[in-house]
Amino acid sequence: MIFVFIMKETIHFYKYHGTGNDFIMIDDWEKHFDAENHKLISLMCDRRFGIGGDGLILLQNHESYDFEMKYFNANGYEGSMCGNGGRCIVAFAHFLGKIGKKTSFLAVDGPHEAKVGKSAIELKMLEVSAIEKADGFFFMDTGSPHYVRFVENLANFDVFDEGRKIRYSDRFKEKGTNVNFVEPEPDGIKVATYERGVEDETLSCGTGIVASTIAHYIHSSASGDYDLPVEAKGGNLKVKFKKTSNGFEDIWLIGPAVQVFEGEYRVQS
Repeated sequence: MIFVFIMKETIHFYKYHGTGNDFIMIDDWEKHFDAENHKLISLMCDRRFGIGGDGLILLQNHESYDFEMKYFNANGYEGSMCGNGGRCIVAFAHFLGKIGKKTSFLAVDGPHEAKVGKSAIELKMLEVSAIEKADGFFFMDTGSPHYVRFVENLANFDVFDEGRKIRYSDRFKEKGTNVNFVEPEPDGIKVATYERGVEDETLSCGTGIVASTIAHYIHSSASGDYDLPVEAKGGNLKVKFKKTSNGFEDIWLIGPAVQVFEGEYRVQS
């Protein structure tokens, strides 16, 4: 009897998380990964049948920047900017020796700067100017669209159901929006997020943290520059920014980005 063993294609990957927002990271410097294979990406992100992750990120070469970030939601399709993913890919690029302590890279929303510290990655976000303030909520784009609502007793708040109602409301159901629920604290804020593309609550969301701090700044009638800690369900971050007559600039998202393991994913036929 003759046994024939067929070796399936394998993909080398790393797993990172930024305050519980977790990502599959792939060194795709030569751009060989099939980024149009949405089914494959979705399956890799599946927490039961794949590796598991809130998204998948490709690290690619770019002629004008240190590297390019390609981010895909867990549904398999390319998404808008991901702040925690941006911090994680900076840590990944530094781990691979492709950047030093400072970097400039390209993401879907434009160029970003970042700094690598001993315990945190600092990521500069794009300026924010167009902010909708309505009865009971704020809406803005911080690289991704965010609906921000202030609530009480966030620990017992139904983030999934309430977030899903807003994300699939008549206004947002076509393109979607991320939804952030914020509880002010004496020395900062707590934030919980329902994230489109993942279509579930995530433990942290970088662009949502930025949107929540800007909303809190306006909501609390603050003045001057902002430097405040934020507690997400997956850990703590910090946001710094400057208020100008045109909006908010020099925005920095600061927090840990941790490599948790590496492995080989066997592509299923």
